[in-house]
Amino acid sequence: LLVSVTSELIEPSIAKASVYHAIAGVAAGAVTFAICDYLIDEKWGSQGGGGMLAAVTLDGIPENLALGVALIGAGAHEAAALAGSILISNLPEAASGARSMREEQAFSKGHILAIWAGTAAILSLAAVLGNTLFAALNQDLLAFISCVAAGAVAASLTTEIMPKAHEQARHWAGFATAVGLLLALVLHSLGGG
Repeated sequence: LLVSVTSELIEPSIAKASVYHAIAGVAAGAVTFAICDYLIDEKWGSQGGGGMLAAVTLDGIPENLALGVALIGAGAHEAAALAGSILISNLPEAASGARSMREEQAFSKGHILAIWAGTAAILSLAAVLGNTLFAALNQDLLAFISCVAAGAVAASLTTEIMPKAHEQARHWAGFATAVGLLLALVLHSLGGG
């Protein structure tokens, strides 16, 4: 996902605006995620899937706004590459969060399904809003928004995903990371990058 974030969000933003817009956006996204994640951990605790739900939502909203923005004037391959990267990255997060909710909080399957279906609906709405509301914005602001998403994604990966991967499957975490890198490269090449 870091490769996709860099190639599909940050690099195009630098090309359309400037490196300063990218730096400001990435910093804003990372700081926002870090603050929200801290507050959620204090309220829900890091167990029970709440932190993972927060990670998916907090990085997903700007990520899907950016996906909607990416659809503005983009070809089908570029949009599919970014959407594929987002799907591949969020699916394990959602599965891990749902499993934690089931095991640690003893939520019913229906309750867990409703929570994640609601999250999916919110994230889908974010993509639609990104495409419809941001179409008229100037390139500098669009670049900044894309980089906010990139910063939130990077922060969530290092806060939520990587530690859990090493904790639960440390012998396979490196292999899985390499496979993820290969998938990102394939998706990026399909996007014409």
